[in-house]
Amino acid sequence: MTVPRVSPREVALLRLVAQRVAGPPFPDAAAAVRGLLAVQGQDLPGALTSVALRTAGRSRAGVAAALDAGDVVRSWPMRGTLHLTAAEDLPWLLDLLGGRVLAGAARRRAVVGLTPEDLERARGVAVAALSGGRRLGRRELLAALADGGCDVAGQKGYHSLWFLAQTGTLVLGPPEGTDQAFVLLDEWVRAPRRLAGEEALAELALRFFTGHGPATVADLVRWAGTTVRDARAGLALVRDRLGAVDVEGTEAFLDPEVPERLAACRAEAEGLHLLPGFDEVVLGYADRSCTVPPEHADRIVPGGNGVFRPTVVVGGRAVGTWRWTGTGARRRVETEPFAAFPDGVADRVPELAAALP
Repeated sequence: MTVPRVSPREVALLRLVAQRVAGPPFPDAAAAVRGLLAVQGQDLPGALTSVALRTAGRSRAGVAAALDAGDVVRSWPMRGTLHLTAAEDLPWLLDLLGGRVLAGAARRRAVVGLTPEDLERARGVAVAALSGGRRLGRRELLAALADGGCDVAGQKGYHSLWFLAQTGTLVLGPPEGTDQAFVLLDEWVRAPRRLAGEEALAELALRFFTGHGPATVADLVRWAGTTVRDARAGLALVRDRLGAVDVEGTEAFLDPEVPERLAACRAEAEGLHLLPGFDEVVLGYADRSCTVPPEHADRIVPGGNGVFRPTVVVGGRAVGTWRWTGTGARRRVETEPFAAFPDGVADRVPELAAALP
């Protein structure tokens, strides 16, 4: 079968539709997170907006409610980086992807001065503090660890919490002010999925390519922090359920229904979109060049500091960044175009920003 050729610009538009930034939205927050498998969660307010703008109700309160109900959780399922996932998906993602991250963190544990015995002591104290459905914010849980004889000075406290989440004891669940409370994963995740081996690799590949495609094996490797071998093995198991396109000689995979969905909403996809920082449209790929012009990448991540600015997207391409400044009556939107914005864009940004969830 001949694989159709598409331009990088078409890839950018197809990705907007696959991720439901354009076209039919997901019905609710839990469905949106399941549809993308995992959503960048380093910046919680931005993550709430990213999920909400992909839902029919476009409601941040709806995303917070999904967290409060335990339908969506936040943890470090891949690359040692915070993501939102559907609660039932977190255990198998940790099992599949956590080992490589933990192996890489062994040196970090030595640097901060934590031994395996220290971490197991912290696990016992945390389980005792949270058992029975109790929930504690980060500060309160660190205080409980200290009271239980654990050293939480410097980076030891943060690394202990990260390790306990990475190894399946803790998870961030219910909203707690501007953050989230820690709970016990085994108590909070009511119906965990348990996938292993080929079944887990197949699920990872299918869910990534249908939620993010067109995407390549290299994109999957970068996004999930998996190996090339495992990414290819997962793809082989689900290849008959995916479509494919040729992008300048490289094969990319996607939900076979996405091209038809784009045809039905092309004007919307090509229009103006405001994305929060750390959005999956920008961060979900090893090669972002179809969406982020390489010559302007440092405008989105100044100095390569790892902090991704909110973007102004037109025609599937980032054309600038935006941010809120001031508070109350003085609150306004500031934009930084990479070059001159297309006609009418600057005038529409404040209205679209005000309408964002």
